[in-house]
Amino acid sequence: MADSDVRLQPKKKGLTRRQKRSLSRGAQYVVFVAAVIVFAVTADWGRLKNQFAQWDIAKEMFPDVITLALKNTVLYTVSGFVLGLVLGLVIALMRLSSVGPYRWLAGVYIEIFRGLPALLIFVFIGVAVPLAFPGTEIVGGTYGKAALGLGLIGAAYMAETFRAGIQAVPKGQLEAARSLGFSPGRAMISVIIPQAFRIILPPLTNELIMLFKDSSLVLLLGVTLEERELSKYGRDLASTTANSTPILVAGLCYLLVTIPLGFVVRRMEAKAQEAVK
Repeated sequence: MADSDVRLQPKKKGLTRRQKRSLSRGAQYVVFVAAVIVFAVTADWGRLKNQFAQWDIAKEMFPDVITLALKNTVLYTVSGFVLGLVLGLVIALMRLSSVGPYRWLAGVYIEIFRGLPALLIFVFIGVAVPLAFPGTEIVGGTYGKAALGLGLIGAAYMAETFRAGIQAVPKGQLEAARSLGFSPGRAMISVIIPQAFRIILPPLTNELIMLFKDSSLVLLLGVTLEERELSKYGRDLASTTANSTPILVAGLCYLLVTIPLGFVVRRMEAKAQEAVK
């Protein structure tokens, strides 16, 4: 009788997966709101405003922060990106080459420049190169050195991006081009690489954002007042005014470029996913 009573009792059901996810999501929202409230209550907003939000200091930075600092930052980034794009494509083709020494050299380059901190690369260009080759000057002065440093950094990452993009193109495309009488080199340039570019546009844009931020290391090359980029410009004014408002304004100028670029990347990725579907 007791056994039958036990069998007749309804089994207790646990939470479903959806309920567990809802509870987990709710707990995360609670933790987030609590952290915001604690930060808002405990932060000394008056001191923060005095140190980072002095309108008079920020107003004096214009228009130089745009016409000088931001302009130089964009010039450094674009020149470095173009150099890295060309060099990265060459290294990617070397990595895919059937010639062993080319593959070995490309692999060594990628591992070295992808593993070294960007700071050390700029120190090498600004200090080691003049010591190793006395009397030699890099074309373009500081702009040329900045392009070289950013290009060497970007090329190591872009080479792997290019390689992945080229390998993602269906092999049938190359076979079709060869059947039409294209040489291997012409087929690669005319058929494979253009298709690879469409595939790798989002990660290449991410590389551009990375180089835009790394351009702050140009100050290690010893820039003049007219060659200052955003970080150097903001730090100099922060030292002069004994206030951190210029650093905040410089950071906002970075966001003026990186946020729209990030939006472009997301749009391109969404379009790429739609094309696959």
